[in-house]
Amino acid sequence: MHKPLSGKTVVVTGSSKTTAVLFEIAELGGEAVFFPLIATKELNSPDDKLKLEKTQNFDWLIFTSQNAVEAFCAKLKRHQLNPSDFNGKIAAVGSKTAQLLKENHFEVSFTPTVFSADVFVNEFPRVAGDHPSCLFLRGSKAKDTLRTGLPFKLLEWTVYDTQDNLTSILPFIQLIKSGKQPIIIFASPSAVDMFAKHIAPEVGWGNAVYASIGHITAARLEHYGAQVTYKPTDYTMVAVIEEIRKREEIRHDRT
Repeated sequence: MHKPLSGKTVVVTGSSKTTAVLFEIAELGGEAVFFPLIATKELNSPDDKLKLEKTQNFDWLIFTSQNAVEAFCAKLKRHQLNPSDFNGKIAAVGSKTAQLLKENHFEVSFTPTVFSADVFVNEFPRVAGDHPSCLFLRGSKAKDTLRTGLPFKLLEWTVYDTQDNLTSILPFIQLIKSGKQPIIIFASPSAVDMFAKHIAPEVGWGNAVYASIGHITAARLEHYGAQVTYKPTDYTMVAVIEEIRKREEIRHDRT
């Protein structure tokens, strides 16, 4: 029986948990490779307890990544607080972000129709209420889309740091130079920027096939001159794997 990804090498570059994704790629016959381009670490501060206490009184807490949820929940546990201590509502961008919040016993009151910050700033004001107090739990490299796009004041708390994962550079370069023409999946503009800075100068953009999660990530790839082959309308890793599977099956049927 033919497997649609047979003979293909698929590289996952995100920092999130990827075991299930790598297993799915292997099940479809592909060689699954994990080269995380971004490393994240919770930022701790002596005034975290005070910040958490202030957080309890916001109308809305906004999360746009699983990393922010993990860092915030780690602080709760460290300072012996519970989700029930928070009076406000929760807004989340991304199905995985919302799922992780629910797993940590937070009720998610709002998610945008498209899992992207630029869509969030258009849709969220319709449900946020009059002059809401909002806190954005963010990473150190988060874009200013929410702060500049929302029509009301947004306070921010940087709960985790984002850095380039330099350990992936050399093996990534070696893989591309091997001539395997890998399919590379990008889940964030930050990962694209890291690739452009450290890897593309050595191998160019023409020796791989690119998949993106989200139109902002796709736009970042295209900014560097890369052609994005796989762009699912659903902004999830599951959707991008499914898109690759379908396209490869069609290509196989034609040959």
